[in-house]
Amino acid sequence: MTSPREALASFLGHLAHERRTSPRTVEAYRAIGVGYLGFLEQHLGGQLALADLGALSAGDIRAYLAHRRAKLSARSLSQTLSAIRTFHRFLDRRLGVACGALALVRGPKVVPGAPRPVTEDQALGLLAEAGADPDHEDWENLRDEAVLALLYGCGLRISEALAIRRADAPLADSLRILGKGGKTRIAPVLPQVRAAVDAYLVALPFDLAPDAPLFRAARGGPLPPRRVQELMARLRGRLGLSERATPHALRHSFATHLLGAGADLRSIQELLGHASLSTTQRYTAVDAAGLLAAYGKAHPKG
Repeated sequence: MTSPREALASFLGHLAHERRTSPRTVEAYRAIGVGYLGFLEQHLGGQLALADLGALSAGDIRAYLAHRRAKLSARSLSQTLSAIRTFHRFLDRRLGVACGALALVRGPKVVPGAPRPVTEDQALGLLAEAGADPDHEDWENLRDEAVLALLYGCGLRISEALAIRRADAPLADSLRILGKGGKTRIAPVLPQVRAAVDAYLVALPFDLAPDAPLFRAARGGPLPPRRVQELMARLRGRLGLSERATPHALRHSFATHLLGAGADLRSIQELLGHASLSTTQRYTAVDAAGLLAAYGKAHPKG
C-alpha cells in the first residue's frame, strides 16, 4: 500500500518529469507537501495512511491553514492552498483517493498587485549603466548590457534569457522561447537587442560548444540568475531607483510600454507567454495610473 509520503514523492516526480515544472517550483511543492503531511500527523495523532487523506474534513484543512497563517502573507497562504489542491487532484486522478472536503475550504482574499515597471528613460539608463562598469572587464559589461536588453527588449524572464545557447547567436529576427510549463512562444528581436548580443559575442573570451549557455560568468561557467539580480541591485543604487527596479521589472516595462504605445492585450499576452489573458490585464491598471498622473500634471484643472 502506498504511503502518503510515497504519494508525495510520486506527485513531485509527476511535476518534474511529466509537467516539466521548474526545479524551484518543484522544491516549493515539496516543502509545502512535507509540512502539510507533518502537520496532519500531529493533528490527527498518529501515522497517516493514504486513505486518511481522502477522509480529511474541511476543519482539518482549515486547521493547517490557521497553523501557517502566522508566518505567511495572504498571497503566500493562497499559494499554499493552491499547492495542496494540486496534490489532492493528483491523489484523486492517479491513486483514486478523493478528498471531497477540500471543495469547502476557501482561501484568503488576495488583492492582486499591479506590476511596477520602470520608465522608458530609467530602462535605457539601466542599459547604459550596465555597459559602463569600471570594475568589470569590457566583455562582462557587454554581457550585462545584452542580458538586460533581452529582458527589456524581448520581455524575457531571467531564466529564459540565460537559457539562450551559443548556437542561437548571432540572433535571428526572432527567438523561440521555452517558457513556463514547457510552453513555446516566438519573441521578435529588435535590431538594438541583436546588436547588444553581437557586441558581447565578439568580445566573449571563451570558446563555447553549440549547446552551451551563451552568457558566461567571469571564470567561464554559465551565468547564474543571482548575478543578474545582483547587477540590478548595483545599478538601481547608482541610479537612485527604488527596490522595485528588479530584473522582472524590465519584463513588466516591456509590456507596459507596448501597451502605452497602442499594442493590444492579446498580442502582449502572446509575447509574454501568459497562459491567461487575465494575467496580462494587470498591465492595464499600470497604464491607467500613468495616464491619470499625466492628466493631473497637464490639465489646467488637474
